[in-house]
Amino acid sequence: MKSESTIIGAFIRQRRKLLKLTQTDLAAKAGVGLRFVRELEQGKETLRLDKVNEVLQLFGYTVGPVPIQREEA
Repeated sequence: MKSESTIIGAFIRQRRKLLKLTQTDLAAKAGVGLRFVRELEQGKETLRLDKVNEVLQLFGYTVGPVPIQREEA
């Protein structure tokens, strides 16, 4: 199962490429550093949520609570 950070990173990368933006372009538009964008797309587990939201807002999204799928015992 993919981690949430990996899923968000893949989503960001996909959206960025659809808009034909480089990582540098995305960082500048979102007001975050290039290193942050690289770490985000690579699925780093520990990133600042406010910065993740700054990037997601460019695509009309935000991080929010999602129900956890629990296995029945």
